[in-house]
Amino acid sequence: MTVASTEKNVRERYSEGAQTQVVDLCCPVDYDPQYLEIIPSEVIERDYGCGDPSKHLKAGETVLDLGSGTGKICFIASQVVGAEGRVIGVDMTPDMLDVARRNAPIVAERTGYDNVEFRRGRIQDLALDLDRLEEELESAPIDSVERLLALEERSAVLRSDEPMIGDDSVDVVVSNCVLNLVETDLKTQLFEEIYRVLKRGGRAVISDIVSDEEIPEAMQNDPDLWSGCISGALTEHGFLEAFERAGFHGVRVLERELNPWQTIDGIEFRSLTVEAFKGKEGPCWERNQAVIYRGPFKEVLDDDDHRMVRGQRYAVCDKTWNLYRQEPYRELFDFVEPMEAIPLEDAQPFDCSRTVLRHARETKGEDYDVTAASPDACCSPESCC
Repeated sequence: MTVASTEKNVRERYSEGAQTQVVDLCCPVDYDPQYLEIIPSEVIERDYGCGDPSKHLKAGETVLDLGSGTGKICFIASQVVGAEGRVIGVDMTPDMLDVARRNAPIVAERTGYDNVEFRRGRIQDLALDLDRLEEELESAPIDSVERLLALEERSAVLRSDEPMIGDDSVDVVVSNCVLNLVETDLKTQLFEEIYRVLKRGGRAVISDIVSDEEIPEAMQNDPDLWSGCISGALTEHGFLEAFERAGFHGVRVLERELNPWQTIDGIEFRSLTVEAFKGKEGPCWERNQAVIYRGPFKEVLDDDDHRMVRGQRYAVCDKTWNLYRQEPYRELFDFVEPMEAIPLEDAQPFDCSRTVLRHARETKGEDYDVTAASPDACCSPESCC
């Protein structure tokens, strides 16, 4: 199938799903009932998914929902992030957006604040606002090759000067059973777009359908299986690898359904929810800091190919030090501060291409020769617990 035909099939099937409930488009998901109470039934009945990424959000965050459909995840997220937060839903299907937009004021009235908006666009091209592009078409319909070329130029200007979703603009990107619907050749661009719009330190929390085997070509060319969240699924490993290739770190599985949602020709399809973080780039500076991997594994290999054995003290740059002190790493390490801090402006470059041990004297100082018991120690010369 071509990109155009794939997108057309998906759009048509989900347009149908906006008009009436299509049971086979979703997996059973247990959403927190307290958040569903204020959401109109029309939204709940005609929104489709395979997980609940909203349960991993925090108050005050700016959230982008890819393939937001009728808005269920957006309306749940609205309540989780609260009045100080913000939620943006992006979908390419006008019928889905119509349901979401007409119910947004109802939800806002019930919550007491209006923090949700919906935009029309392709999730693999988050810079181009399709509503804006349609305005261009209505004002000057395509009636010649010159007009077509002019529209392409205008699209490029909209992407660069007035992007629908700007660079480094959101705290969290969520999606619920939608990434698999994007044509295979565009999936790399899709993950790059997710990375682009996230702020440094932001994260993606994505629920999607994955397979336990590679999907054969004949199945990939079946339009019904594609729009049914089957043929475009990545393998479990391939899904995680796609985040890594896009530059994410700290990629981890939050939820994996034990039982498959569907099994077709012996291939199992199940829901997976993955979290991945942005922000491991940057200069490396030597400040005599060290980390100790606590276990439970004998050794680990991080996203920058640093191999660390349990219990050993390793030299790390200031960037890695700060990275490990955040989620999802901070519970895995002990952090050893130098006795004499090196100001960042005085730090020398650190070669992060190699992994080296840090001798204790590098943090304590070569002349450190104190003999003393800590006043907070459990054991002392006078008494021992």
